[in-house]
Amino acid sequence: MAEGWLRQLAGDKFNVFSAGIEVHGLNPKAVASMKKIGIDISQHSSNHLDEYKNVDFDYIITVCDHAQEHCPYFPSKALRTHHNFPDPAKATGSEATIEKSFDDVRDLIGKFCEQWVLDETKTSE
Repeated sequence: MAEGWLRQLAGDKFNVFSAGIEVHGLNPKAVASMKKIGIDISQHSSNHLDEYKNVDFDYIITVCDHAQEHCPYFPSKALRTHHNFPDPAKATGSEATIEKSFDDVRDLIGKFCEQWVLDETKTSE
């Protein structure tokens, strides 16, 4: 979801990549949640961090404590930002409750990404 938000909000100001320490594929509920607000992430991919080990990033953003704590050393001079969000894939209850969890986390990530893009475009001008 963060990749979708950043691509939407940053336009051509940043090249956005997304990776994890585990690859599970796209969650259909995340795709559906983002689609509700007009952001199509259905063609995004679930990539492993190793795919980017030769990319010299300017920024690295982690969005869950598990990644922050278990991410292997990633050599880079990149500015690092971390913000933990709840994992909506772990939500339990009715379909409506789970859907709301995805929407709530989507909105939290959106607010974070909006502020991040605003802050970073100010400092890079």
